[in-house]
Amino acid sequence: MANLKEIRNRISSVSSTMQITSAMKMVSAAKLKKAQDAITAMRPYSDKLTEILQSLSATLEGDAGSKFAEQREVKKALVVAITSNRGLAGAFNSNIIKELTRLNQEELNGVAVSYMAIGKKANDFVSKASPVQSNKSDLFDNISYDNVAVIAEELMDLFVTGEFDKIVIVYNSFKNAATQIVRTEDFLPLKPVAKDEEAIQEQKELDYIFEPSKEEIIEELIPKSLKMQLYKGVRDSWASEHGARMTAMHKATDNATELRDQLKLTYNKARQAAITNEILEIVGGAEALNN
Repeated sequence: MANLKEIRNRISSVSSTMQITSAMKMVSAAKLKKAQDAITAMRPYSDKLTEILQSLSATLEGDAGSKFAEQREVKKALVVAITSNRGLAGAFNSNIIKELTRLNQEELNGVAVSYMAIGKKANDFVSKASPVQSNKSDLFDNISYDNVAVIAEELMDLFVTGEFDKIVIVYNSFKNAATQIVRTEDFLPLKPVAKDEEAIQEQKELDYIFEPSKEEIIEELIPKSLKMQLYKGVRDSWASEHGARMTAMHKATDNATELRDQLKLTYNKARQAAITNEILEIVGGAEALNN
């Protein structure tokens, strides 16, 4: 059995760790509320924008936004990996890394893959064995639509100029504080919209007047939709990170509390045993003197 001093040192160490994890849990809980409100408020707008774009695209005879919808043989692909800048968030970052590995081995097998890292953990992983197109980890210092839009425009330029034939986004989607879902979304090229004849006929019967034309509206909506898609992914990841860290720190605090209680019990038993031994030694010494 460890001596009393060693057990006291362990109790002190575990208590200090528990205070740190408890503080980190409270900080993440406070940040989660703000991040959760932001992504919850943004999703309806993002979904409606996509719905309008698809509805208009389905009624056009020709191809709209052809420069973003051009289907090419995929020889070079760019994967945008969104993680966090810090760890201590459970499986939040490792799940993204697993998905990147799966994507590289299965869907993009045989394709020259480069990465854009949004988050230091992603950059640390991909930079070891794969070319990194750019590192945008500083985005989390100030998450805003304008800052994300600049990155989205860079991605659109990379596709239009033919530097990459396909661009994919990998991120954690926020469901709740305890659950994050890894999502892999095609960013470019745009997927062809399935033209539902019944839906097309219904829209024609509504007799909308478009000003300017449908084609011009779609040309304007496509870049906005792509920027919003990336912004939603970043915001989703941001909320997921704080949810994952809050959950991880909550579990760590509970484990530290349990360990501390066990150590205190062990310490009390060891202390009682030491006192008992001292009493026995005193009694034994007294009896020896009497004899």
